[in-house]
Amino acid sequence: MAHAVQDAVSSQSRVAVRSGGHCLEGFVADPAVRSLIDMTRLRGVEFDERRRSFAVGAGTDLGTLYEMLFKRWGVTVPGGVCPQVGAGGHISGGGYGALSRRFGLVVDHLEAVEVVTVDHSGRARVVIAEADPSGRNHDLWWAHTGGGGGNFGVVTRYWLRDPAASRLAAPDELLPIPPRTLTIRHASWPWTVLDTAAYGRVVDNFVRWHEQHSKAGTPETGVFATLWLNSVTTGDLVLIAQADDAALLDDFVAAVGDGVPAPTVTPDRTLPWWDAFRYSSFADFGRSIGQRIKDKSSYLRAGFRPAQLIALVDRLADGTPGGVGATVLLAGHGGAVNQMAPASRAIPHRDSVVKVQYSVSWADPADDAIHLDWIRRLYRDVFASTGGVPVPDAVSDGAYINYPDTDLADATWNTSAVAWSHLYYKDNYRRLQKVKRAHDPLDIFHHALSVRPR
Repeated sequence: MAHAVQDAVSSQSRVAVRSGGHCLEGFVADPAVRSLIDMTRLRGVEFDERRRSFAVGAGTDLGTLYEMLFKRWGVTVPGGVCPQVGAGGHISGGGYGALSRRFGLVVDHLEAVEVVTVDHSGRARVVIAEADPSGRNHDLWWAHTGGGGGNFGVVTRYWLRDPAASRLAAPDELLPIPPRTLTIRHASWPWTVLDTAAYGRVVDNFVRWHEQHSKAGTPETGVFATLWLNSVTTGDLVLIAQADDAALLDDFVAAVGDGVPAPTVTPDRTLPWWDAFRYSSFADFGRSIGQRIKDKSSYLRAGFRPAQLIALVDRLADGTPGGVGATVLLAGHGGAVNQMAPASRAIPHRDSVVKVQYSVSWADPADDAIHLDWIRRLYRDVFASTGGVPVPDAVSDGAYINYPDTDLADATWNTSAVAWSHLYYKDNYRRLQKVKRAHDPLDIFHHALSVRPR
């Protein structure tokens, strides 16, 4: 890998890295990129006896990572629900998923990372960065705990373990053990049974429940739920929840549906954890399968303000041209995620209770302008009181770097006085810049939202 990076540097070629190929912006597909390093062959999971941790190749997709950890050692990591996504980029951006309320983020279990960097002289070299503050390149380790991909070098390998586990612990004690079984429940409301007030109440109920039930270690953090706010041309309002305690699901679904017409509820499905993951995981998406897509994100510390809910529901009720996929997805957050201090890892969002993803997808490039305009206006209207973006305040807490959105760096759509870098990294950005200057002083690794040296 160091040779590939050296060749790119020596030929003065713009370099990019592809792990799973699911970047939501065109950082890898940028025409300016002349050297594309594909990580596909760096796949696999092994137990490293010397480090007493699990070594994961950066080209390993999440589905393979979970399967190997679970079937060999009975453990897992709390990563995302898209099995095709590569570990390389997912982990470097924080790594959030269905078990995060129980176990935190993947980077909360990051022991070390192997990276190919380029020094002041233009020489590529392999370095290992460690979680131990007295260990090697600790600052570079920290930058990979949520600093995002394509910033500091080429990640080739991660080592994962529970930082609180004993060095004498057996492998099956070094990462979280997933629940034995999960019960999955689907509930839905057709657009025809909800007016704007009732629709907004479902959304508000969902967020309020998470405000009240996101204390780490409580049984309720075993509930993971997503609320799919589909546009009228995409589908119904859908709630999908899972837990290892059906009684918790009863209480949760009742709370979300309080004060509105009863939803249609499908029969529960109870499955062993690995089967439940496969059943509930997302289908492949994005540019890697020829799909046009635009995503945005925000974190919620509390429920949307009334004006935000009205703007959100009105835009969804208008629908999208051509009936393409257009969804605002609310996902449960908090719990163990919020046990960490904001500066302990590069990802700073440690007191939110819901993560929101705003997404539109379509097929024909000729329709780009129409669909981009729809999602941009929805997002701008929701955050109209804060310059069109989720400025950290009592309700919002910025955006998630693994859902990169170059509009946040565009003054046309971000009219706040808050830089895109603060929305993603808040007070951690200055430290990331310092790491950038130390480990990528020539700015070899850069893209539209990369950490700037200065």
